[in-house]
Amino acid sequence: MSTQGLPVVRIRDVQTILTAPNGIRLVVVKVLTDQPGLYGLGCATFTQRPLAVAAAIDEYLKPFAVGRDVSRIEDLYQAAYLSSYWRSGPVLNNALSGLDEALWDIKGKMAGMPVYQLLGGKCREAVPVYVHASGNSFDDVAERAQAFIEQGFRYVRCQVAIEGMSTYGSHGAGRGISALDPAQTRTWEASAYVRTVPKLFEYLRVKLGDDVELLHDVHERVPPILGVWLAKALEPYRLFFLEDLFAPEDIGYFSQVRQQCATPLAMGELFVNQAEYVPLIQQRLIDFIRVHISDIGGFSMARKLAAFGEFMGVRTAFHGPGDVSPVGHAANMHLDLAVPNFGIQELALFAEETRAVFPGTPEVHDGCMWPNANAGWGVDVDEKLAAEFPFPEDRYHGAWPEVRAWDGTVIRP
Repeated sequence: MSTQGLPVVRIRDVQTILTAPNGIRLVVVKVLTDQPGLYGLGCATFTQRPLAVAAAIDEYLKPFAVGRDVSRIEDLYQAAYLSSYWRSGPVLNNALSGLDEALWDIKGKMAGMPVYQLLGGKCREAVPVYVHASGNSFDDVAERAQAFIEQGFRYVRCQVAIEGMSTYGSHGAGRGISALDPAQTRTWEASAYVRTVPKLFEYLRVKLGDDVELLHDVHERVPPILGVWLAKALEPYRLFFLEDLFAPEDIGYFSQVRQQCATPLAMGELFVNQAEYVPLIQQRLIDFIRVHISDIGGFSMARKLAAFGEFMGVRTAFHGPGDVSPVGHAANMHLDLAVPNFGIQELALFAEETRAVFPGTPEVHDGCMWPNANAGWGVDVDEKLAAEFPFPEDRYHGAWPEVRAWDGTVIRP
């Protein structure tokens, strides 16, 4: 059977590739077709539950997808999305993402062009990125930020350790004085953190000047009312954005921040359902939508989200840490290149082992991520080498260790 005289290319197999070349658990899906040598790759990395995603792919999506037409990406996505009846959630969304992104990779290869060309072509030559400057002291953070600036980076996320605490994003993660065994528990208290962060950015503005764009990630770790206070306290230091000020459960507080200050807000790293992010964009309560593309279901969903944000004046800032595979980073980059409302892209600087496992991993220089000329995502995988980097062995298979208050109460990580 053919469509308009063109032969139908069908899915022959769906394979899951599990690898950890830099000690970070990555999940990549490989979709093989009935055409020799034609296959696609997609990112399905949920590094805290990678084995659950692999099971969802192998046991459910593979038998669902085999034999279907690779060209019907949206049709296959909708059918697979609805096939579980109960929808969304990071496990099923990541499984869908692996399949979806692999089909986009195949479509680009069949067309003989990079995926961004399928979306209308470039809106920019390269993708500006932000990098992470963390340290145990204000001086440490300033020195690391200055080193990045001298390398050509214009956007820097800055985090500092809080003495005795396990501070997100800092090299100085501590153990503290938890009521539980301090050797087993990471300790966190919000009050010292919210007092320290405004002082950090006051210091950085003096040291680094006004030309660099500074960012900060709260990581949903403070009570909402302290988040409102923090956003106001940081306003004088002109952040490019303040990230994840609230947990998804507390997004109603964004309206209070909007009424009280003009600190730019980025949100979405933990979102997995349209009902979480649509109201924030529709009501213009955030400035940047910051989803993890595979966690919302993949490239197809992300391009719709970017288009919706364009109409509401909300820019993109897709999640891009080390637990996004190079395939996922390439998907981020191709969408970043093609959408007019691009804001910024987070980047984890790729280790040499990761680049070896994933040839074609995007190059980074002059503060930007640059596409290559290859069709599809432009990234491949060396499966033999990937097998040399199995998942690390640990009790929880990658789950985050708990974070607790000094009295032993479990709190958000």
